[in-house]
Amino acid sequence: MRKIVAGKLHGIHVTEANLNYHGSITLDPAHCEQAGILPMEFVEIWNKNSGARISTYVILGERGSRCCILNGAAARTCQPGDQVIICNSLYLDEAKLTAIKPRVLTFDKDNRIVDRLTYSVERDAVGGYCFSILNETNNVLPVPALVSRS
Repeated sequence: MRKIVAGKLHGIHVTEANLNYHGSITLDPAHCEQAGILPMEFVEIWNKNSGARISTYVILGERGSRCCILNGAAARTCQPGDQVIICNSLYLDEAKLTAIKPRVLTFDKDNRIVDRLTYSVERDAVGGYCFSILNETNNVLPVPALVSRS
């Protein structure tokens, strides 16, 4: 079994840090549903501003609020306005890797969804893996890659 990305909220902004609540991250249910993130599911959170990386579980806030609230100890790792990446995962037999299509949402500064993307892994003609990022209309987007410098 391999740990694989299942969904991601990429670049969502922290709206509040609540040290006195007893843990977790509070997210808008609409965002969670679109990315395939479940309530009580453990997620990893990566702070793009500080580089901090933590793990906690999701609780659902008010639908439509666009909230991203770090609670309890997690509140020490992020400040309101910080941009974070929230990622859930699943354990999967490698043979089923091409069957999953993780959903990725990207956000503006007000936590409105900018892009709805899908990650896709397929097998090529010789049995290797090919990775693609698809937009909402299933057009393939460029994947960041090392460019040789001559």
